[in-house]
Amino acid sequence: MYKLVALYTQPADPAAFEKHYREVHRPLVERIPGLAKVVVNRGVEPPRGGAPAYYLMGEMHFADEAMFKAAMASPEMAAAGKDLRNFAPGIVTLVAVRED
Repeated sequence: MYKLVALYTQPADPAAFEKHYREVHRPLVERIPGLAKVVVNRGVEPPRGGAPAYYLMGEMHFADEAMFKAAMASPEMAAAGKDLRNFAPGIVTLVAVRED
């Protein structure tokens, strides 16, 4: 399993972020070819207290390396990436991982 994980820190306007993520960004992501599933995780207070390190973590799952690479090169991924740069500048980090 290959994944692209988007790690979002606290947005300045959580309501606007949530609306855009739900109504615009996630539908763009869900059009990416080869996408097996999307998992969204919400940051919570860590066991020893304090603010969560991340506000939201979005995981895009792909069955294998070939599907992952094809998806990364797709026009749908380009559209999702363009949207990401516009609605979450400075608050998102992308991490590509392989599940062992």
